[in-house]
Amino acid sequence: MPTISDRIRGGRFVSVELLPPRTPAGEEALAAAVQELAPLSPAFVAVTYGANGSDRGRTEALVEQLAGSEALPLPHLTCAAHRRDELVALVKRYRGVGVENLLALHGDPPLAATDELPEGELRYALDLVRLAREHGMSCVGVAVHPEGHPAAPSREADLAHQAAKLREADFALTQFVNRAEDYHRFVDEMARRGVTTPVVPGLRIISNVRQAERMAAMSGAPVPIDLLDRLQAVDGDTEAGRRVGVEHTVEVCRGLLDGGAPGLHFYTMNRAKSTLEVCAALGWTRRSQPA
Repeated sequence: MPTISDRIRGGRFVSVELLPPRTPAGEEALAAAVQELAPLSPAFVAVTYGANGSDRGRTEALVEQLAGSEALPLPHLTCAAHRRDELVALVKRYRGVGVENLLALHGDPPLAATDELPEGELRYALDLVRLAREHGMSCVGVAVHPEGHPAAPSREADLAHQAAKLREADFALTQFVNRAEDYHRFVDEMARRGVTTPVVPGLRIISNVRQAERMAAMSGAPVPIDLLDRLQAVDGDTEAGRRVGVEHTVEVCRGLLDGGAPGLHFYTMNRAKSTLEVCAALGWTRRSQPA
């Protein structure tokens, strides 16, 4: 099975993220999204992992389903809330069905940062990167925050921490990118620290003011004022808001690609329509790359 690194080296690409379904309606939405996104020929399909492992079983089932298809699955895995033996078992389970790629995350911990962990347990995503490699995972990625992690004590400390993760990872996916310049500034800052690990920008299409505020709170990255103004001008009109989000994302994607981003990763929320429209505006089809 190819690795995410292979796909990144293969030239510009589109990849997507899916959520494990929790209800019969969610299963239908997921199936529809998978079918509708197929013409994009995604380079890989990331599968999320709920807070404190709440989606663990659903994640495993979806990853195993994708492993038996044309898709290249990228399971998320968090070290928080799991003991080492559980993490080892999951890595071995994925490798047993042919999955050789993993996104190593910290996740939402049940313990405060100052609490003591039993010896040998994992506290940081970097520990999970090393564990995955120890148990044979071929390609391991991490998550990065171009505008800084909201819990970081300082910008410099945050950049040092993210550089350390990237040095040991094969690739990274970013938190939501709302401005191309933030992504490029982060990549340049990593390069000044001697880190050239590929960083794939992540996009989520914002379609209303409430969503913009929620995403800003989640990521710690403010939504651009011009986008908020455009969304506020059409507040209450769902379709108009969606069009504003698509137009903004197209602009961001062009700036990302023009500046050298290796590809584009879409957080779809199991909805295909807006992602497909962005990709169409970029000239993306199964047989072509974004212009």
